[in-house]
Amino acid sequence: MAGISLRDQLLKAGLVNEKQAKQVAKSKQKEQRLVHKGQAVADDTHQRAAQEAMAEKAKRDQELNRQQQEKAEQKARAAQVKQLIEATRLPKLTTEDYFNFADDKKVKRISVNALMRSKLSNGSLAIVHHGGTYEVIPREAALKVQERDPRRIVLLSETTEEPDADDPYAAYKIPDDLMW
Repeated sequence: MAGISLRDQLLKAGLVNEKQAKQVAKSKQKEQRLVHKGQAVADDTHQRAAQEAMAEKAKRDQELNRQQQEKAEQKARAAQVKQLIEATRLPKLTTEDYFNFADDKKVKRISVNALMRSKLSNGSLAIVHHGGTYEVIPREAALKVQERDPRRIVLLSETTEEPDADDPYAAYKIPDDLMW
């Protein structure tokens, strides 16, 4: 049946008669003539539907590509943050002196020496999350980490050189070694 046209197949099956088949062929020829002369508009609903489907598919593909790019950029930023922290972190100390800080409404502590305590207080050092623990890194590295992922910064003190002019407690300095 591969060589037989659809018209012949329908006639053979008895679904249409010869008169109906000729009528359909005649109307099709007449429509083609009118379209050719420009008197009638061709039925291009199938073409329009196909074009709309292709446009919709292109739009979906663009959205998927954008999401994939976003994920790749996120991964790259996470890798940069990890590399920055691992390259600049200070070695862990095992002292009895601790620096207390607040993280997510909880008070945490990290072992420090006197120099680290003063640098953490004045903002020269910062504390960041890394691999489920806390790491101490220099301020410059912490600022770079903050650009890429601000959620990783736990403590980054702002340095203030000049006190407020109208501060009534300006004469009373808070000691850096205050334990709480």
